[in-house]
Amino acid sequence: MTSASTTTHRTARAGTWQGILLLAGSCMPVLGSVLITPVLPQLSAHFADVQGSEVLVPMIVALPALMIAIFAPFAGQVVDRLGRKTLLIIAMFAYALVGTAPAWLEGLPEILISRVLVGICEAAIMTVCTTLIVDYFHEQRRNRYLAAQTITTTLAATVFIVLGGALGVGGWHTLFWVYAISLVIGIPMIFALWEPRAASGKAAVEVAQRPPVPWRRIAVPLIVSVFGGFAFYVMIIEVSYLVVGTGVPATETSTIGGVAAVASLATAAGGITFARLAKRGERLLLPIGFALQAIGMLIVWAVPALPGLVVGAVIASFGSGLLLPSLVKWVVATTTFAERGRVTGWWTAAFYFGQFLTPVLMGVLSGVLGSLGTAVGVVGIAAAVVAVLVAVALRRAPVVEAPAEETVAA
Repeated sequence: MTSASTTTHRTARAGTWQGILLLAGSCMPVLGSVLITPVLPQLSAHFADVQGSEVLVPMIVALPALMIAIFAPFAGQVVDRLGRKTLLIIAMFAYALVGTAPAWLEGLPEILISRVLVGICEAAIMTVCTTLIVDYFHEQRRNRYLAAQTITTTLAATVFIVLGGALGVGGWHTLFWVYAISLVIGIPMIFALWEPRAASGKAAVEVAQRPPVPWRRIAVPLIVSVFGGFAFYVMIIEVSYLVVGTGVPATETSTIGGVAAVASLATAAGGITFARLAKRGERLLLPIGFALQAIGMLIVWAVPALPGLVVGAVIASFGSGLLLPSLVKWVVATTTFAERGRVTGWWTAAFYFGQFLTPVLMGVLSGVLGSLGTAVGVVGIAAAVVAVLVAVALRRAPVVEAPAEETVAA
C-alpha cells in the first residue's frame, strides 16, 4: 500500500506537438490586433453617423491591447494560485465566443464591449502560453521556443492582415468568424497539455508559500519592456503611412503590402537569429536589438525615399525580432516555478501597454514635430539611448541564471 508521502508523479516531457499548440495559442493576441485593420475604413463608413465614431472605431483595434495591459497581471495571479491549463482552456473557448460576436452585432457600443472581453481573454492566453513554454522547455529548447514565439506571431500577423483584406471584400461582419479558430486550437490543448508541478521538494515548498513578486529584480526590466513594446510596434503600425509619405499612392496596396511583408520577414529573421545567439545572453542581445532599431529608424528619418524606408524598416524590424525573445528571457526565464505566472503576467502587461501607447504617442509626436518621419527618427534616438543605458545596467548587474528545475504532470 503506497502512502501519500511516497506517491510520485510521472515526469512529463514536452515535445513538438505541445510546442506547436502553445505557439498557435500565442498568435491569438496578434489575431485580435491586426485581423480587422483592413476593414477599418468600412467600419468608419458604417458607423459614420455615431457620435465620436472617428475615435471609437479605431478603439476596436486598440482596446484588446489595453485590456491585455490591464488584466495580464490578474491572469498571472490566477496562474500561480489555481494553475495554468484550466485558465488557458477556458480563455480559448471564451475567445471564440466573444471574438465572433461582432459577426452578428450591429451596434458600435456592443462591439466595443465584445472587444474588451477579447482583450481579457488574450491576457490570459498570452500569459499562460508564455508561462507554459518556460515551464515545459529548458535551456536551449526553451530559447528556441521563445524565438519561435516571435517568429510565429510575426508571420501570423502578415497572414492575418492578408486574410482580413480578402474576407473584408464580403463585408466587415464576415472576417469576425475567423476568431472561431481558437476552438480548433483549444480542443487538442485539452488532451495534449498538462498541469505542471514543481518536481523538487524545495520548489514545492516555494509553491505552497507563494513567494512575493520579485519587484527589485524585475522593476527595471519591466520599464524597459514598456519601451520595447512601444518601439517594437512603431514600424508595424506606421510602415504603411511611411510608404505613402514617400509619394506612393494609397491605392497602390501591392507596394504598401510588399514593404510591410519584407519588414515582417525581417522581424522573423531576427527571431531566428536569437535562437542561434541565445547563449550569448541578454547582456549582448538586448543592447544590439535596441541599437538596430535605432539605426533603422534613423535611416527612415534621414533618407525619406522608398529605398531608404525599405532599408531602414528591415534593419529596425530585424532588431525588433532579436529584441522580443531577449526581453522575455531577461524577465521570465530567470523566475522560479512559484512566481513565474505572476512575473509573466506583469511582463505581458508591460509589453502590451507599450503596444497600446504606440499609436497614441506617434500621433502626438507627429503633430508636434510636423511629420511622421521625424517622429520615427526621435524614437530612434530614444532607442539608441536605451541601448546604451541597458548595456551599462546589465554590465553592472549580477548574472542571474535560470533556475535548474524540472516540472511533472499533475
